[in-house]
Amino acid sequence: MSDSMTSEEMIDLCKRHSMFSWAKGSAVNPWPIDRAEGIYMYGPEGERILDFNSQLMSVNIGHGHPKVRAAMKAQIDQLLYVWPGAATEVRARVSKKLSDLIPGDLNTFFYTLGGAEANENAMKAARLFTGRHKILARYRSYHGATNGCMQLTGDPRRLANEPGMPGVVHVMDPEPYEFSFGTTDAEKVERNLRYLEEVITYEGPETIAAMFIETVTGTNGILPPPEGYLRGLKTLLEKYGILLVCDEVMCGFGRTGKMFAFEHGGIVPDILTMAKGLTSSYAPLGCMALSDRIAAHFQDNVFWGGLTYNAHCLGLATAEAVIDVMEDEGLVQNAVEMGAVMRGHMQRMQDTHPSVRGFRQIGLFGMMDLQRDTDGTRMAPYNGTHPGMQALGKHFRDNNLFTFVRWGSFMCNPPLCITEAQIEEAFEIIDRGLSLTDSAMDS
Repeated sequence: MSDSMTSEEMIDLCKRHSMFSWAKGSAVNPWPIDRAEGIYMYGPEGERILDFNSQLMSVNIGHGHPKVRAAMKAQIDQLLYVWPGAATEVRARVSKKLSDLIPGDLNTFFYTLGGAEANENAMKAARLFTGRHKILARYRSYHGATNGCMQLTGDPRRLANEPGMPGVVHVMDPEPYEFSFGTTDAEKVERNLRYLEEVITYEGPETIAAMFIETVTGTNGILPPPEGYLRGLKTLLEKYGILLVCDEVMCGFGRTGKMFAFEHGGIVPDILTMAKGLTSSYAPLGCMALSDRIAAHFQDNVFWGGLTYNAHCLGLATAEAVIDVMEDEGLVQNAVEMGAVMRGHMQRMQDTHPSVRGFRQIGLFGMMDLQRDTDGTRMAPYNGTHPGMQALGKHFRDNNLFTFVRWGSFMCNPPLCITEAQIEEAFEIIDRGLSLTDSAMDS
């Protein structure tokens, strides 16, 4: 139990003197957290909260791992900060570790403070390397909340931030929200890539520097790409000299049952962006990885990017320890095994509850969709809500299950260290909550 503030004191001061993201201050109802360990968080009065979303799909190794905390403390005592132009031992070690870890020829790294900043620099690198200015991105995407990344993002959070950086062209995903490119993976891939090639023709391929994708779409649906899509996309983009940038800020570092999600598709992107699971969010760090041919360009040409905290020693030491923990404790394999367990529970929910429209899962990356009738009408419309979803969100909070309810869906993205018993604990709460959405269905 905390010796400092009560929950009420913590909430009052935070609301009075700080702003919260994606919210108006009068409406926020923050969850007071005092400490965290493993898959659980604890409030100031000792209440235990099951973290079923790894916070922002980012605490991949679980909370408070002692080996990572020890490595962070040791780095503080050795060297905490020097300017980004310095060479440091921890920068050297992590760069070699990442070069060995990441498949293909992604061997050169630019370190940032987070995922959005990594994507901002990826846009710069693509434009400087190709001499082109346009960027392709998908509507069901989220790439960060900085100025450029908000325009790169396709989802509705972009709209309130317009106008912004010019030059982004949005296209439909292989899995649009309502429209369908087909029923089989082969149909979806062939038709989506044919449509994409027509857009490229309209926009002028000689003007397009890169296409950004979340290798597995995150908050906009947890959407693994159809079989063959990544390989077909890479081939199409290479035809026109367009770079492929895989944003693995959310889906990287074991989340999908591979260390990197692009491994599922048998391709290597030209640029890879990372954050979140890179340090399990114990400290801020993002990273842009460049292929050898792009890195060679910047041996002879200036890369026009950099901020004060780039390549920060504490973030790098954290990443080094996190990667060691993932490998030593077999967390990528655990994501595969526990992902299968979670999928079984998700299927049981669909078989049991008429309000479950469907679900998706790859590794420990999952989402369940709800419906308001047996015709499959989504419980809430695109960018909307429904009383049934509000009741479900309240049930999760009242029963100390932390996850996100978004539109007509909710997320299932626990830390990769979760056990079978802990998954069962979470789905016992979910099972009871879905009775509320069953009751909210149209008669």
